[in-house]
Amino acid sequence: MSIVHELTRRDARRLAVRAQLLDARRPTGFLQVVRHLIALQLDPTSAIAPSAHLVLWSRLGSAYSSADLAAAFEAHTVVDLRGMLRPSEHIALFRAEMEQWPGVGDVRNYRKNQAAWVAANDNCRRDILRRLRSSGPMTSRELPDTCVKPWASSGWNNNRNVVMMLDFMTQRGEVAVAGREGRDRLWDLAERVYPDVDVVPFDEAVRTRNVHRLRSLGIARARSTETPVEPTDVGDAGEPAVIEGVAGEWRVDPEQLGLPFEGRAALLSPFDRLIHDRARMADLFEFEYALEMYKPVDKRRWGYYALPILFEDRLVGKLDATFDRKAGELRVDGVHEDVTFTKAMARAVDHEIADLAAWLAHDPLHAL
Repeated sequence: MSIVHELTRRDARRLAVRAQLLDARRPTGFLQVVRHLIALQLDPTSAIAPSAHLVLWSRLGSAYSSADLAAAFEAHTVVDLRGMLRPSEHIALFRAEMEQWPGVGDVRNYRKNQAAWVAANDNCRRDILRRLRSSGPMTSRELPDTCVKPWASSGWNNNRNVVMMLDFMTQRGEVAVAGREGRDRLWDLAERVYPDVDVVPFDEAVRTRNVHRLRSLGIARARSTETPVEPTDVGDAGEPAVIEGVAGEWRVDPEQLGLPFEGRAALLSPFDRLIHDRARMADLFEFEYALEMYKPVDKRRWGYYALPILFEDRLVGKLDATFDRKAGELRVDGVHEDVTFTKAMARAVDHEIADLAAWLAHDPLHAL
């Protein structure tokens, strides 16, 4: 029977920070970071910088060049799978799931409805494949919409038939994002984008993905609410743990237990994996945060795109800032202190802000 590790919140936080490569031992290569973090969320908002670039800068500092990630994306060393940048070799862990779409066993009704919609529009799916095979890569606007049954939604995807079909075809492993044309994704046949790798059997692939996820998070819940694209839980990976004062079943990466910890200051993207699971963030860091870009100005407490501030193993505040690209200047509108900063904290945070400003001023921030 496995030992149940007993952790304090401080222990858990340090596991999480170290696992996310946000401690004092900065990594040295961006591919090392991508492979360890396993997924970088793409988001078009660039009030400061696109999230994927911010995540890498947070780990690597101003030595990071967005051109490196852009080149890796163009060479398909890093691939976009449903809005997440992943190491291309990890596609082997998704192939079985793609082949079994919409799933096996107890498939949820919404997935059955998606499969039924694709089946009803099979000619449209085949038209897209034919066009890509002969003329790809292409943007969604260049692809034919021959759907006989429109996609019905109460949201902004209503009647966006080609966009929805491409998403489902991605989940089926038929198409993939091959590049960008401005802010538009270029689509092509998956076989031209993904590496030619053996399919890892489904159960083994799920276990391996859980192990990778736990290694990148350090500590995570064994089970949590289903989340699209990239889960927040890790199943039976690692070993069981309890956290003093926190309910629930947790799993830890045993290889990271008991390691020394030396922290630093860091400015985080709102989509950083350290804080992406807001429930875990609240449990471990007791930190209040929400992305306020969709709130009216007079309802915002911290700013349009405030960056959470990490100091050692605590989340201690938010940076409200905007990068003026024409002037090449980072405009700081406020530093919100959740705790009163000591002189050491203030110096460390000011150093990170200055490093961010210098990096933004000299890096053209290649689009992804």
